[in-house]
Amino acid sequence: MRDLRIVFMGTPDFAVTILKHLVENKHAIAGVITAPDKPAGRGRKLNQSAVKKYALSQNLKILQPTNLKHQDFIDELSALHANLQIVVAFRMLPKVVWNMPAYGTFNLHASLLPEYRGAAPINWAIINGEPKTGVTSFFIDDKIDTGEIILQRATAIKENETVGELHDTLMYLGAELVLETVELIKTDKVTTYKQPELEEKTAYKLFPENCKIDWNDTLDNIYNKIRGLNPYPAAWSTIYNNGEEITTKLYRVAKETTTHTDMVGKIITTKKTMKVAVQNGYLIIHEMKLSGKKKMDVQSLLNGFKFSMDAKMA
Repeated sequence: MRDLRIVFMGTPDFAVTILKHLVENKHAIAGVITAPDKPAGRGRKLNQSAVKKYALSQNLKILQPTNLKHQDFIDELSALHANLQIVVAFRMLPKVVWNMPAYGTFNLHASLLPEYRGAAPINWAIINGEPKTGVTSFFIDDKIDTGEIILQRATAIKENETVGELHDTLMYLGAELVLETVELIKTDKVTTYKQPELEEKTAYKLFPENCKIDWNDTLDNIYNKIRGLNPYPAAWSTIYNNGEEITTKLYRVAKETTTHTDMVGKIITTKKTMKVAVQNGYLIIHEMKLSGKKKMDVQSLLNGFKFSMDAKMA
């Protein structure tokens, strides 16, 4: 049985849940590496990462390097005398860092590798209409998400599931997988295998450009894109109404498959409902956010906002 001293690297809430599971299961955390504090909000007050906030609550040693190759950081990391490093939603590590501990550095990735390597695997699995996804633990090597696989666990993606809901499912599944992986390393029972060579499905980083809705796409593709970006960063479009152009973000939506003669993008409203014409039906909108306004359900929006007869999305 190996005595493990773990350095944990991560930044967002997803990573907090995994770190919390390690702490609650009495694993020795030698240190936590997370992103530097960043100014946020109107007052530009320094904002701590979710992982830092949790690490402070547990009195864990925290390092916040700006440069992972800087000798000062390498020396501080080495001084922690860790023999295992765990990475969850952090950033690419230089070899001098991932190669440091005796028992290696493993990463938890929110997809069934080799599918959806990259920055936004949970989003793209839904956007692309996948029936399932999962989590993977693998030893880090010198490329992104290409190392030898330790364990994987799969889960079905429900037809109406949003990225927010799937994120939480994978977060808890991932926490269990990390504990299983640590146990294998602790008992020296790890076996790994190379990632199979499959047609690559990439989890590209999300930018405003690839979050914009193409209303000429199919109803299913539009629907999947919106739920794959709900609640963050949110799919968006432009409303043309009474000579105004209004940026809007769409959240809860539904599908209505039917034939019609309405122009693609046409907005059709009643006193309580709103839908948008697409090629093979209508996208029914239940929740949205107009630029400068708060997110609201469509019935509330329609109480104070009037759409013209020729209003459209584009």
